[in-house]
Amino acid sequence: MPNEKELIFKVRNLQQWFPIKKGMFKRTVGHVKAVDNVSLDVYKGETLGIVGESGCGKSTLGKTMMMLQKPTGGSVEYNYGNGNFRDITKFNGKEMLDFRKQVQMVFQDPYSALNPLKKIYTSFEEPLKVHGIHSKAEREKMMDSVLKMVNIQPDYLLRFPHEFSGGQRQRLCIARALEVNPRVLICDEPVSALDVSIQAQVLNLMKEIQKELNLTYLFIAHDLSVVQYMSDRIVVMYLGKIVEIAGKRSLYDKPMHPYTQALLSAIPVPVIHQEKKRQVLQGEVPSPINKPPGCAFHTRCLHCMDICKQEEPQLSPDKIDPEHLCACHLYK
Repeated sequence: MPNEKELIFKVRNLQQWFPIKKGMFKRTVGHVKAVDNVSLDVYKGETLGIVGESGCGKSTLGKTMMMLQKPTGGSVEYNYGNGNFRDITKFNGKEMLDFRKQVQMVFQDPYSALNPLKKIYTSFEEPLKVHGIHSKAEREKMMDSVLKMVNIQPDYLLRFPHEFSGGQRQRLCIARALEVNPRVLICDEPVSALDVSIQAQVLNLMKEIQKELNLTYLFIAHDLSVVQYMSDRIVVMYLGKIVEIAGKRSLYDKPMHPYTQALLSAIPVPVIHQEKKRQVLQGEVPSPINKPPGCAFHTRCLHCMDICKQEEPQLSPDKIDPEHLCACHLYK
């Protein structure tokens, strides 16, 4: 984590519930609780990794913090500088446009992120027009600058997306996000659609760009090795809730929550003839529509106690490392 702990995001009790409607009159009969009372802080210049199984709510959290989906409840406060926090859930159209100039998103699939019917030049020019860059010469200067940053020739702007490889497309998506000079990038599985060799190139490039521009990353991924490589701190989510937050070294050396321990045990050991004891989770992930009472993980936990079935644990700091937070009754 950066030495200077300047908050850039404060998320408090964030909810993203999707209604389930049935019948002729489309009555609401329940909710999918994709993000359920999530609170976290993001610090300037850090990479905050978010991990968890598919369906845990990590991508929905990122999209909600970007306001691509309006939250059901809670607040997302963004620091415009000098402690001037504003709740972006209450922004009007003009305020949201200014916010999205400062916070950009890189999506998972570079194949669908670029319009196949338009040349790259058009895909890059439109965001600059929207954000008030009216001079064509200035727009082209900005486009050339970000393309060089991701090691792509400026004359490639006249090509169509299908003329690029997957790695090149993702670098183009990163460049397009950078062209409006944002402070924060929300990266939703940015390398999961790429080959392993290409993943390394893109991740190294992202690290170089972050250092050069002093960017803040919210890095969402299911690959624990990728998150370990990229992140300063890591958030572990399960069924829409945060179960653990810690610095990278603390989380990987001393995972506290049984779910985190099981996830980390699945990481392959890159040493021949060295075995690693796996913690295989039993049963299926409960439905986010009807979550079990108490701790949502108790139906799969090897350490389940009676209190786990009745009372939901709250995130609380470790006695030795107060920045290591865990929501588990084992540590009460």
